[in-house]
Amino acid sequence: KKIKKDGSISLENTDYYDKIEIIYYLMSKQTRIEDNCFHGGDIFNHRNDDWLFKVAIPSSITSIGNSAFYNCKVLTQVVIPSSVTLIGKSAFSQCSSLTQINIPSSVTSIGERCFYKCSNLSHIVIPSSVTSIGKCCFYECTSLTQISIPFSVKSIENFTFCKCSSLKQILLHSSLIEIKDSSFSNCSSLNQISIPSSIIS
Repeated sequence: KKIKKDGSISLENTDYYDKIEIIYYLMSKQTRIEDNCFHGGDIFNHRNDDWLFKVAIPSSITSIGNSAFYNCKVLTQVVIPSSVTLIGKSAFSQCSSLTQINIPSSVTSIGERCFYKCSNLSHIVIPSSVTSIGKCCFYECTSLTQISIPFSVKSIENFTFCKCSSLKQILLHSSLIEIKDSSFSNCSSLNQISIPSSIIS
């Protein structure tokens, strides 16, 4: 087992639990999970998307970078600590095995395409601390059945819930002032939605 001076890792014949332990150790020395951190597969000299099942993010982390866990296809569980305030663009995009995720009340911004094509994501709670949800955030999350937009969010961006084919219920609060183009397009199971009178565009 060897951790290089530049922070990269090259390990051979390392089992799953050793990898998870080393990842946690390395993250605990940082305040940010860098862009593309687990996307591309060069951390252990082979693809991360075929073994990274669970991740517990240490409390030293305050932000999750763009595409940090992009296309980690077997990732089923992520524990995000209350120290995190920002989740970047495409952070969990195409994590097709992720079924649910708890966003702590410390998070204020969820980047665009964050959960793009997370096809098995069926449950997520957006806390009232969140003020910004990026466009295409939940695009084609085909297992998502319901969602509540908190009072703190003033605008639903383009294509946010586009192609969420199982979405049946969505709660929009009276603080919402804008719903942008195609926010709910192709939501084939959504039979009814109540638009608050606060909407101006």
